[in-house]
Amino acid sequence: MSLKYPLAALLLLCSACAHVLAAELRLYTEDYRPFSYLEDGKPSGMAVAVVEELIRRTGEPARIELVPWTRGYHQVRQQANSALFFTVRTAQREAEFQWVGPIARGHTRFYTLKDAGLRVNTLDDVRQLGTLAVPWQWYSYELLREQNLQNLYGVSTPQDMLRMFRHGRVKLLLANTLTLDGMLAEQGMHAGQLQAQFDLMSNDSYIAFSRQTDKARVARWQHALQAMRDDGSLARVYRRWLPEADARALTDQLRPE
Repeated sequence: MSLKYPLAALLLLCSACAHVLAAELRLYTEDYRPFSYLEDGKPSGMAVAVVEELIRRTGEPARIELVPWTRGYHQVRQQANSALFFTVRTAQREAEFQWVGPIARGHTRFYTLKDAGLRVNTLDDVRQLGTLAVPWQWYSYELLREQNLQNLYGVSTPQDMLRMFRHGRVKLLLANTLTLDGMLAEQGMHAGQLQAQFDLMSNDSYIAFSRQTDKARVARWQHALQAMRDDGSLARVYRRWLPEADARALTDQLRPE
C-alpha cells in the first residue's frame, strides 16, 4: 500500500494547523484622520479598512490597537508578530522593518492661511516665518532638523500642530495631502481657507512589520494587498474614504511599487 497520498494529506493538515495556531498579530496605528481614528470606541478609517480586509483575506488572527505613535513604533521594533500602519518608508527606516505596500501615496506640503497673503517657495522662506510646529515623531520633522531649521518646534501630535495654526501661533502648516481634510475638520476648518505653498517631500506609506515576524507571513500580506489592487477592492476603499480625489490622483494611489 502506498503512503504517498496519506503522507501528503498529513503534511497538508499540519500546515493548516500551523496556520491556525499562528501567533496573534498586534497591529498598531495612531489617531490620524482619515487613515485611522476611533469611532464608537472602535478603530475606523481608510487605513483600518484596508488592514481589516487584509486580515480577512490572509485569515490571520490579528488585533488592531489605536496607540500614540511613539508607543507603536517602539513596540514594533521590539516585538515579534507586530506591525505599525501607516508608516512612511524611508532610507533611514529601511532596515528596521519588513514592508508591505505601498498602501498610500501622498505629498507633504506647506500651507498658509489664504487671508495671510503669504508666498512661501523655499526653506529659506520658511526660516523667516517664525516658529514652525511639526509633530516630532514625523519623518518630516527629522528631515527638517537635518536641514538645521532653527525655528523648528516639535509637538506631540498633529492635533497640537493644528491648534497652534488655527489660533495664529504659527503661520505655516505642514500636512500630507491625503490627510489634510480630516485634520482640518477636527478643528472646524476646511481646505478653502488655506493657500498651498510648496511640497517638502513625496511619501509612500506602508504597513511596517517587525523584523522578528516570519517572512512568509509578511509575504502573505503583500500577496493579499496585490490581490486587492487586481480585483478593484483597493480602489473601492479609496473612493469611499477619499471621494474628492481626482482620477489622476487615484491612479497614482493604486500604482504598485
